[in-house]
Amino acid sequence: MSELIKHECGVAFIRLLKPHSYYKTKYGSARYGLHKMYQLMEKMVNRGQDGAGIATIKLDTKPGTTYIDRLRSIENKATQDIFSQINELFVKAQEKNPEAYKSADWQKENIPFLGELILGHLRYGTFGKNTVHSCHPFRKQNNWKSRNLVVAGNFNLTNVDELFEHLVELGQHPREKADTVTVLEKIGHFLDKENDKLFKQFKEKTDSNVEISKLIQANIDVNAILKESSKRWDGGYVMCGLMGHGDAFVLRDPNGIRPAFYYKDEEIIVVASERPVIQTVLNVPFDKVKELKPGHAAIVKKDGSFSEEEIVPAEERKSCSFERIYFSRGNDADIYLERKALGRNLTNQVLEAVNHDLENTVFSYIPNTAEIAFGGLIEGLDDYNNNLKAEKILASKNCTKEELNKILNIHPRIHKVILKDAKQRTFITADETRDSLVNLVYDITYETVKKGVDNLVIVDDSIVRGTTLKQSILSILDRLEPKKIIIVSSAPQIRFPDCYGIDMAVLGKFVAFDACMALLKQNGKEKLIQEVYNKAKAELEKPKEEQINVVKELYDAYTATEISDKIAELIKPKNLKAELQIIYQSIEGLHQSCPNHLGDWYFTGNYPTPGGIRVSNKAFVNYMEGKNIRAY
Repeated sequence: MSELIKHECGVAFIRLLKPHSYYKTKYGSARYGLHKMYQLMEKMVNRGQDGAGIATIKLDTKPGTTYIDRLRSIENKATQDIFSQINELFVKAQEKNPEAYKSADWQKENIPFLGELILGHLRYGTFGKNTVHSCHPFRKQNNWKSRNLVVAGNFNLTNVDELFEHLVELGQHPREKADTVTVLEKIGHFLDKENDKLFKQFKEKTDSNVEISKLIQANIDVNAILKESSKRWDGGYVMCGLMGHGDAFVLRDPNGIRPAFYYKDEEIIVVASERPVIQTVLNVPFDKVKELKPGHAAIVKKDGSFSEEEIVPAEERKSCSFERIYFSRGNDADIYLERKALGRNLTNQVLEAVNHDLENTVFSYIPNTAEIAFGGLIEGLDDYNNNLKAEKILASKNCTKEELNKILNIHPRIHKVILKDAKQRTFITADETRDSLVNLVYDITYETVKKGVDNLVIVDDSIVRGTTLKQSILSILDRLEPKKIIIVSSAPQIRFPDCYGIDMAVLGKFVAFDACMALLKQNGKEKLIQEVYNKAKAELEKPKEEQINVVKELYDAYTATEISDKIAELIKPKNLKAELQIIYQSIEGLHQSCPNHLGDWYFTGNYPTPGGIRVSNKAFVNYMEGKNIRAY
């Protein structure tokens, strides 16, 4: 997908289980944890380029010393910026105290960020302004260690207004409505209540506040805090938190919408948004990295003990399939196979589109993230070819060597037809300057297509808006003068808004929706549009739990093929000489390819939470009323 679509964030958590001196002796540096966090964040930089942040907590520090450190950045390479600043602290400390620096214990006592708990975050902004103050982690401060809280997450909540009002009902005065702040204050509220309860309990046993503080830290019930805090959350989330005294948690939503994986051994506990990142950074096998179960929290106590505990009863698993199609790293073993299956499932549609004429068809892909699906398609074509070859050989009783070679040489013609010729990443460039850049970024490989004879099949992982195709890529491909251009999307038509972390919440920005509306108007069905608008407004008067997604009725009027054909008509440049066809993945093909990840609300409107249904209805009302804003 060569379009400007912002993605969910990335999170990484590390808990060191040994003293820093252990890592210095074994790995040559007391900064072992920081090095691993840097590597984790760099490997997940695809998940957030608006900003980054890190927070650390040092255990068992003396009163009067800093034990929580935090640094955030919105520089172009935010992760590198953060760790460069941290590295400079160590360089200066070594220059100033070269002998003392040799002690890992001295480093911990005197240099910021050398903590046992490390929380990293990569941000894609889907709510609020892109300022450093919008970057995670967020912090709630207190003089009592066990009341300090640091929170970062990969999440979007659909009911921020409701959660905000609940905080007001609790007597708070939140400073803003952003879901991150709302979550921080909600967890912080119940953390305070837990502290108050334990203080009263232990006050009956001792008058020593110092001793009471230690007892509170040892007995805080993280499970109970999370259960109370998350009762009203509606959305997709992986929520990470550090408490000042040393407890930590990572909580996943009950539908498993957003991903989280963990690894633990006797030295380290690691949680991250992507499994292969953990595998690569820690050099551990696939089966050693576990998936955090939906509705569960990975809880790490101050003493280093680990447990995976149910917080919210798990519901039907609806982990995001779109993430697996495009956003996640393709070197995850499961995702790799799923993307190949997506491509293979398109084989029959592609063969029909080129009239089974592989001799006069060239196959390629764009962007690089579509390469795995492209490979799956080629495998499907190879299977078709092998069957065809076998039939021809069996039918040819007296086949000469020359005839046999001709049969055996039938194969898909594969070329790298279109490529990025610049290092600029256009999908993170501002909308107003992006169009002029795309023509410079993309280039073609000349003389790969027989002019006026060949079909040109280009595999894309998804087509959301179609603007880049219309404004640049199709015209660039047309320079090769193919007879027909077929754009193949490994994802189905994106028809409905997202509200769980990927920034796709405005209906008017989906070319599938534009095509549906164009068909309705073209066929004199404006009455249906008005009826659905009235129904959507009526639905929004109901509690979100009682609403139904009436926007589905618009799409029910047409087949997927009819909408695909209209999309081709809408995005075809006026000067395009070649015939144009758009092919999308079917819903059935999606489910066959990703059987364990059935979160398909983008394509079907089947949202896993009530808040998602409300967002869909609200998005259509916004469209009808000319409001180009998010629906949550």
